[in-house]
Amino acid sequence: MSIQRLRIEKRYSEIVIHNGTVHLAGQLADDYDGDIREQTRQTLANIDRYLAEAGSDKTKILSVTIYLKDMADYAGLNEVYDAWVAEGAAPARACVEAKLYDPRVLVEMMVVAAQA
Repeated sequence: MSIQRLRIEKRYSEIVIHNGTVHLAGQLADDYDGDIREQTRQTLANIDRYLAEAGSDKTKILSVTIYLKDMADYAGLNEVYDAWVAEGAAPARACVEAKLYDPRVLVEMMVVAAQA
């Protein structure tokens, strides 16, 4: 039972793979100045990129936990998220309001996926 860690930082790894399951650290937008739609697009693009690096893709996502700075952004998040989710492959999902580490961050997502 090996554990593979990719993109290792001091406090965390961006990607951890164990027993064919991919765990992504909380993913954010690259530019915190965008609105909820833009931050969601960037966050999902980062998820796509890291899943590909781990040998997976969005059709293999098992669960996603979404942290929103403000639930007033729920509709804008869902507008982008719903267009991104693969048809017939919607993962288990939770969405909660949370105080995030930087006041400009509007959304953060954690993903668990199967490897391809």
